[in-house]
Amino acid sequence: MLEVDVSRTLGSFDLAARFSAGRGITALFGRSGVGKTMLVNMLAGLDRPDTGRISINGQVLFDGKANIDVAPEKRRLGYVFQESRLFPHMSVRGNLTYGMNLVAASERRVDFDTVVSLLDIAPLLERRPHNLSGGEKQRVAIGRALLASPRLVLMDEPLANLDAARRAEILPFIESLRDELDIPVVYVSHSMDEIVRLADTVVLMTKGRVAASGPVEEVLSRLDLRPLTGRYDAGAVLPAVVEAHESADKLTRLAVPGGPLFVAQLRLDVGTELRVRVRARDVTLSLEPQDGLSVLNQFQGVVAQIADDDGPHVDVLVDIGTPLWARITRRSAYRLQLAPGAHVHALIKSVAIDRYSLGLRGRKPR
Repeated sequence: MLEVDVSRTLGSFDLAARFSAGRGITALFGRSGVGKTMLVNMLAGLDRPDTGRISINGQVLFDGKANIDVAPEKRRLGYVFQESRLFPHMSVRGNLTYGMNLVAASERRVDFDTVVSLLDIAPLLERRPHNLSGGEKQRVAIGRALLASPRLVLMDEPLANLDAARRAEILPFIESLRDELDIPVVYVSHSMDEIVRLADTVVLMTKGRVAASGPVEEVLSRLDLRPLTGRYDAGAVLPAVVEAHESADKLTRLAVPGGPLFVAQLRLDVGTELRVRVRARDVTLSLEPQDGLSVLNQFQGVVAQIADDDGPHVDVLVDIGTPLWARITRRSAYRLQLAPGAHVHALIKSVAIDRYSLGLRGRKPR
């Protein structure tokens, strides 16, 4: 368990952050300039807090009052930067074994062959970094961090400098890291797609402060946090389980609270646990169940909360057994006479749920 309670002032910027991180991937999420990289550098020991305390599994890494500040190389944390930062004069094999050789054989938690297989980098072992693509470099950088047998891996926007194709290439490997090696990760990002797909816990940051932290499904579904999660991407995150594949129609039926959710066919085993992001702009509300429509997904629910601003839209939180968020026009809310306690039907088009809306929740079934 990572426990963090630190503060630092740098010029006019003031950071004060408190959170904890356990197993899986904990995402530090927020817009650029909110202090995510400063915070992760303090975890790594590259920046020193003015005050506070950092500990992992009971071992104190920093304590301002006790004057404890463990050196970066003694913290046993792996760090993957935006740039791969591989040693250019070494082969891929040399870069990987450099991290491994920093740890006594008796203390190594992962072995060379496991990491090479996990990241699919065996064909790259004798190449130099200048002969690798951006995605390949980042896979090697992740491997080097893992082979140092860290207690925790820090990833500071590792996909930020990659194009969409390379990001899509890397994401499955980070999922494998989470699922196979059981090494906790603190993952810095301002991409909602990455958070939904990868993270178990999210720490939502703004202006140097932690606005909220907790399970992804809970934090990202809160209406009061919508200015921080982004208007375009805002929406609820639903827990789901792959229930069946309906191959004739190329659909997959997911079991979610409130009923079945049909999406385009997934290449996942029945029983796989997922999280599904349903964008608020993709949810339609009706007072009555609807027939004769192309929409496959309809959920009966109760309006739990309505929030608006000075614009033409309002955000409606509907309880369908889990929070579901709809963004509709102010006129529609008035015409339907929506208020907390009103019974509604929420409609979601299957085609609105794409691969960027899905993330694995827990390990894949074996």
